[in-house]
Amino acid sequence: MHTLKYIILLCLVTTSFAGFAQDTTQVYKKRVLESAEVDILSSYYSQGGDNAAVSGGIGTEALTDFTTSFIISIPLNDDDILTIDAGISAYTSASSSNIDPFDGGNADAFQASSGASKSDVWTNFTGSYSHSSDDRNSIWSTSISFTNEYDYFSIGAGGAYTKLFNEQNTELSVKGNVFFDSWTTIYPIELRPFSGGENGLTNNLFTNNTLTGNPNYSPIFNEYAAKGRNSYSMGLGISQILHKNVQGSMALDFVQQQGLLSTPFQRVYFSDVADSFIDDFQLADANERLPDNRFKVAIGGRLNWYLNERLALRTFYRYYFDNWGITSYTASIEVPIKVSSKFTLYPSYRFYNQTAADYFNPYEGAMSTDEFYTSDYDLSEFSANQFGFGVSYTDIFTQAHIAKWGLKSIDLKFYRYDRNTSFRSNMISVGFKFVRD
Repeated sequence: MHTLKYIILLCLVTTSFAGFAQDTTQVYKKRVLESAEVDILSSYYSQGGDNAAVSGGIGTEALTDFTTSFIISIPLNDDDILTIDAGISAYTSASSSNIDPFDGGNADAFQASSGASKSDVWTNFTGSYSHSSDDRNSIWSTSISFTNEYDYFSIGAGGAYTKLFNEQNTELSVKGNVFFDSWTTIYPIELRPFSGGENGLTNNLFTNNTLTGNPNYSPIFNEYAAKGRNSYSMGLGISQILHKNVQGSMALDFVQQQGLLSTPFQRVYFSDVADSFIDDFQLADANERLPDNRFKVAIGGRLNWYLNERLALRTFYRYYFDNWGITSYTASIEVPIKVSSKFTLYPSYRFYNQTAADYFNPYEGAMSTDEFYTSDYDLSEFSANQFGFGVSYTDIFTQAHIAKWGLKSIDLKFYRYDRNTSFRSNMISVGFKFVRD
């Protein structure tokens, strides 16, 4: 953690003084970025499934999301680039709507309610600055970011350094980031009357509705004292041109998280507690409880092979483990196919497999005596397949224009993701890149 802080401080100090360095020798150098560029990215995402964590591992996971981002890269001089990335995402979630399923209709984990938590807007802003040395063999960069949604706020900062050797055939990099997150803790509606000083079963929720099953409803309410989460990450990378047609790279990443790592509104049902219901909705035996620290390690590699002027091969593999008991591996392949001077196709496939966290149990699999428990299927054992297809249009001469901006490229991509649980999702995205004349 201290090493990461020193790296970030060194990045900030170095880039601050880089602009004051002067060379008395007049040497021509190519600008790092010739002119300003703008990327406009939009995506539509939808998912479904029957293992919602909000309702304890059962119930609808239906969600839709529409996201738009604007990325502006501005050359400040020959060596320095300022990049601004701003995004907004609007989603509707049948799962999160069931934080409060008792909206006057029949409550059911497999149906969306009309609660306020059914939709939200997520916003993000990231600003970054990079400086390249005169010989273009060293690059410093720093960044700061802000993220906000209805129950969550995050601020982050980072720094990176890249060094190129061997006539720029070898590249070494180190990066570090810190994120400070805060939660507005929102709990399942039926647990709130069991907070300290509240009225329990005499609350209007229970007196105005019929309680069936176990009438002596008495849940475990994990009311979190800490409402913040800090994340520290460090990454090391190496890239090497192995052959005139082959490039390989490897990366090693470490992440340390501390604080509130549980999601306050995710329910858990115990196997040793009798069930209680209002309508067709089962009341929580507890909300999720997880350790307050997590350490993650990932190591991965890429191999890109240029086969000929029409065909290339991009492969990736990553192995991951953490101190919650999860291990996973990811393997993917993408085959860019250049069908003309301006059009390229991108078929791809990705496979993912992971073991379950030590604290995961399916619906009614945990015990009330357990120290930690979750029924979030993102922490379960599963494997997944993702199929993708994309098409890219590139015009290096930017013949099409909007005012003083030339259209450099258009990218359209589609992905289909399927787990061996009931979860599945689809995403379509489109991106436009414009270059200032």
